Amino acid sequence: MRTAKIWVSVLVIVVVLVIAERIIVPPIIEKSMNKIVDVSDYSVSPAADKLHSSLKIVDWHADSLLWSRDFLKRSDYGQVDLPRLQDGNINLQVMTTVTKSPEGQNYEENTGSSDSITKLAIAQGWPVRTWNSLLERALYQSDLLHTYVAKSKGQMVFVKNKADLAAHRNRDNGAIAVMLGTEGGHPFEGDIKNVDIMYNAGFRMVGLTHFFDNKLAGSLHGVSKAGLTDFGRAVVKRLDELNIIIDLAHSSEATAWEVLSLTTRPVVISHTGLKGYCDTARNYPDTLMKAIAEKGGLIAIGYWDAAVCDTSPTAIAGAIKYGIDLVGADHIALGSDWDGAVTALASDHISTITEALIQAGVPEADIRKVMGENSLKFLQTWLPD
Repeated sequence: MRTAKIWVSVLVIVVVLVIAERIIVPPIIEKSMNKIVDVSDYSVSPAADKLHSSLKIVDWHADSLLWSRDFLKRSDYGQVDLPRLQDGNINLQVMTTVTKSPEGQNYEENTGSSDSITKLAIAQGWPVRTWNSLLERALYQSDLLHTYVAKSKGQMVFVKNKADLAAHRNRDNGAIAVMLGTEGGHPFEGDIKNVDIMYNAGFRMVGLTHFFDNKLAGSLHGVSKAGLTDFGRAVVKRLDELNIIIDLAHSSEATAWEVLSLTTRPVVISHTGLKGYCDTARNYPDTLMKAIAEKGGLIAIGYWDAAVCDTSPTAIAGAIKYGIDLVGADHIALGSDWDGAVTALASDHISTITEALIQAGVPEADIRKVMGENSLKFLQTWLPD
């Protein structure tokens, strides 16, 4: 009898520990990493509010699928969820999958020898198949987004091609479109066949690298700063064949220049700043940004300090205005990096950006372009038929 009681006690302790790991620990981790900028003292005028409510807003980068929060429910932590997207008047949100990040990652130099996502996946109760496979992590997050769309009762719709986008743009029910991208091409695991597997899972944008050099290319934050590998060149060719958008965010400058010379299509930088406005290791030089724009690409401005050297709406608007002056309004867009382990204003507060753009003297036509019209036009042109 005594032995039985001991085993029951042990079982209870194990259950409590599992609950703590799966329910208590993940929110604590996220609250420490995805902090919200306080804009309570930042007023939005009636004119800015009216303009904002008429915009078709597109954001190119949110890492929310990485976290255990229910995306369909309003949360008081993290930076984005469906209710807050609705409050922010977001028309289309690109969701990106994070599958590997080095321990102690930084903007200067990282290797791929360590990984913090494995611990997070285990702590959040991801399937065992994801623990040792980056491909499975990407596919799991794809499944998660599909599940959210199915459970949203029409409040979210998946965009995978031009027809999906056209149907969404013709709706008038307030639905928010979502599109799927990946933060780095390492889920391909060195096998070109996995490009098609991820395409079939709904991926329509691929970032080639993240914080470390991989089998495709050198990272902006890696060791080599090299360009594309032979495998990377083959992947670029296959992405073009499938009409998958190439995202240059986090790619080394050498990689970016080589991609521009190889691809037959314009590219996107899904979340970035401009070095001429904010001189950090995270941002490309203006000459490279001009080349991206000249090829018809989009430069999506982020909201965190390493992108725009501040986290205020004024700083974000300043970066946008600088980009307009540098490459033209047709090539600037929004790329928040919401829920990407950065401090940023939340998705229900982006009317403050509209206000800041007005205060910065940006014409209404240009505000409409950068807040979403450019992105919708780009997607309607370059998504698969």
